[in-house]
Formats: sequence, C-alpha cells, structure tokens
Amino acid sequence: MANTERESINFKLPKTLTKALRTAARERNTTATDLVIQGLHHILGQVEGTVRSVESRLQELETQLTIIANQPVESGTDDGSKQRLLQLEQKTEAISQRLAQLEGALAILSKRSSGGSRRQSYNYHPPQLELQAYKGENLAKRLGVSLATLEQELKNQNSKDFENWCRSRDPGSVGWRYGSDGLFHPIK
Repeated sequence: MANTERESINFKLPKTLTKALRTAARERNTTATDLVIQGLHHILGQVEGTVRSVESRLQELETQLTIIANQPVESGTDDGSKQRLLQLEQKTEAISQRLAQLEGALAILSKRSSGGSRRQSYNYHPPQLELQAYKGENLAKRLGVSLATLEQELKNQNSKDFENWCRSRDPGSVGWRYGSDGLFHPIK
C-alpha cells in the first residue's frame, strides 16, 4: 500500500480519554495515531486521498460479521441480506488473498536478508561505461571478498583461472587481470 503524507495536528482531549487511547493502542500493538485514524475512518467513511489500513478494514469486516451472526435466522431471508453476505464473502476472500501475497513477499525478503548472497545485496555497483584499473582493496570490495582472499587467489592460480574466478564473483561478470603496474585491469 502507498504511504499517505501525514500532517501533525494538536487536539486537547480529556486526560481519561488520552489514557484510554494509549492503553488501547498498547493492547492492540499499534499507535494511538493509528487508532485515531481508524476512528475517523469509522465516522467519516472513506476520504479521497487516504488509504485505509488492513487492520481497519479487517475490523470493519469483523463488525459486519458480528452483526450478521447476531441476526436471527429466518426461513425467508431477503435478497438484500443475501447480496450483503455475498459481498462480505468476496471481501473476505480478497483480503485473504492479499494477506497470502504479503506473507509470500515477507518470506522472500527474509530469505534475501538471511541468505548467502551477501555480495549481491551489499556490493552492487551500477554498470559503468568503461571500467578503470583497480587497486587490490577496491577490487576486493567489488568482488565481495577480503584483500587477503584476493591476494591468495592471485598467488595460487594461473592468470586464466584467476580471471574466471574474478568473473564468477564480479557483479558485471567482468574478468580481471593483474598488471605489471600493480593494478587489476578489467578484461571484456
């Protein structure tokens, strides 16, 4: 959902109401501001330019379900009640689908943040028109390894294997070769 721009506004409320608001916010694990917004949505309805939270929409559905559940069952329910019940079921299904999407997105994000692909998340470098020669410490950062690891790989491998090793770690799949000038040069 899109974030709505907020403006600070001050109200003078009775202390008992303020205390009750803060207590209710703690019990619901939310903020007093969000509870006030929910109350305003309840009184004013949907206001153009605002986005209602999932919590307030779920609370509205819960209220509607409670009203329907408390109504006596009649043998001949009218078409209006059937229509409202059908709409309520559709809204509930839509919210369930949206929650499933959000859970999926959260699962993907948690895998990315705890996964082994640190190089991609921390060392992304946008493509450049032409790469310049790098010092060892700069290339190590680009490849997502320590300078000691870079030097170890350079010493233990021939130039072709080192180039392939660099290419496998480089965000742009660029190979690198150590030059006589003490710098690492990109290989297209």
